[in-house]
Amino acid sequence: MRALLPKDLLRQRTVFVSGGGSGVNLAIAKACAQVGANLVLCGRTETKLKDAVEELTALGAEAVYAIADVRDATAVKAAFEMAEERFGAVDAVVCGAAGNFLAPAERISSNGFRAVVDIDLLGSFHCAHAAYEQLRRTRGTILFVSGGQSQMPFAHQAHVAAAKAGVDQLMRSLALEWGPHGIRSNSIVPGPVSGTEGMRRLAETVTEQVWAGMVPLGRFAVPEEIAQIAVVLLSPLAAYVNGSQVVVDGGMATVGSAAFNHAVRQAG
Repeated sequence: MRALLPKDLLRQRTVFVSGGGSGVNLAIAKACAQVGANLVLCGRTETKLKDAVEELTALGAEAVYAIADVRDATAVKAAFEMAEERFGAVDAVVCGAAGNFLAPAERISSNGFRAVVDIDLLGSFHCAHAAYEQLRRTRGTILFVSGGQSQMPFAHQAHVAAAKAGVDQLMRSLALEWGPHGIRSNSIVPGPVSGTEGMRRLAETVTEQVWAGMVPLGRFAVPEEIAQIAVVLLSPLAAYVNGSQVVVDGGMATVGSAAFNHAVRQAG
């Protein structure tokens, strides 16, 4: 996808991305690299992080990674300390680490429900909390990666709906509390995105044809389309955007989740 934003839009700024080794989060990191940012990637899988850093370096960015599970507050704090030591302070944080699986509510174990809430919601809090002092110095910004489940119910997604709704309310609370310090907080809500691990997991149950029927634009997004909007929200172009949930779903929220729900129930 052709770069559409000024090449120096995030020059000399440092962006921290949790879950940054793959998928939409890596696409956001790449888009930031293309407009001059330094990158710090955080995740659990070192091989993915190494490969991702190589891709970012090839784009001309200074990039490093930290191995950390966002559920571990101590590990997350250490990752931000490393970022501060390397780059001075972070200017932006993308809270993108997430977990998901399909299961009817009556079959979700307590551990399964907790795992998704801990990764998505608690992990987002850990990253925001650990970044606070650095963001206060830089008057920086936080971008939470939410999901359509926070807005409307999807079958077999009760755990994700609870987690993502919590993420969006956390975002709004931080926008209110930290806004006076110059820290902006927003969330982005992607629709179905091609080539991501999440979509591959759902493909056998909810086909591309079903998804396309749910999206007025009639297609999946490509990761770069989500990433471009994310960069805008992280940049000075969005200097007065705070406490906003920005939906990038091709219009899916206007249609609803009925086709998804039917496909999931038919699959059993």
